[in-house]
Parts: sequence; structure tokens; C-alpha cells
Amino acid sequence: MAEDDIDFVAVAYRDEGRWEVAEVSPALGEDLDALLPILQRFPSDVGVLGLVSVSDEFFVIVRSSGDEVRLLLSDATMADLWPLATGVAEALDLPEVTDQDEPAPAGDLTILADLGLSSAEMELLCSDDDLYPDDVLSDVADKLGFGEAFEAIVG
Repeated sequence: MAEDDIDFVAVAYRDEGRWEVAEVSPALGEDLDALLPILQRFPSDVGVLGLVSVSDEFFVIVRSSGDEVRLLLSDATMADLWPLATGVAEALDLPEVTDQDEPAPAGDLTILADLGLSSAEMELLCSDDDLYPDDVLSDVADKLGFGEAFEAIVG
């Protein structure tokens, strides 16, 4: 996997009631095991969000709070194609992808529900073929209240 395959890796966290967003090295988005320790370094009132867009193909949202890690993979069919998707699929204990499988999200669609983004909204965003992963993550950032900071970092 080439480093330029990762569109961006953003970290969002709410500290003392205010959202903060930081961009971290794209290399951290290549592997779930590399990303998780970085997320634990940030303080947060609601858990730290890792937002990763990969090659305009799919995205991953990771929510880390203490020992709890919640994951959402926008397209489970990517699990055989990209190391990050493979790591997420293994962590979620997903069945192997077959040629018959249709693109569909996998993991915790309620990952952001307590922050204002319902599972139904998340599923709609994941299944919208007209949106690229960065568009979806931008919509997520807007709905959660850190859209301007997110756009300033990832453009």
C-alpha cells in the first residue's frame, strides 16, 4: 500500500466541550494497529474519533474511549483489497468477502448516534453512491459540529 493511497487521517476530539481536529500522518491510516495507539493520546469528553479516507474508495470511522473501540467500515467489500479494511473486518469478525457480495457498511452504525448522527443517517451516507468518502466524512463533521475545523485541515 502506497502512502498516497490514504487521502487523509483526521482525529477529532471534544475537550472541555469544544471540538478540536488534527491531521495525523497518512501512514497511520494504512493499518488499524498503527492508528489505535495514536487515538488514545488525545483527551476527549466523548471518545476520540479517527476518520480515514482511503483512495476515494471507502472510509473508516474509529471511536476510541479508554479500552472501548468502536468501528465502522463504509464498504465491507474492501476487506480483501486494503490492509486497513482487512484489519477492521478482522476486528469486527466479519465473514470473508465473496464475489457475490454487494457494497455495504459493516460495523457499528450507531457509532455516532449519541453525538447526533443516527444509525439511519449513517447508513444513508454510507450507501450514497454519489458521495466520495471525503464528502461523507465532511458531512459527518458538519453534523457533529466540527465541519469548519475539519475542512480547514483536509480541504
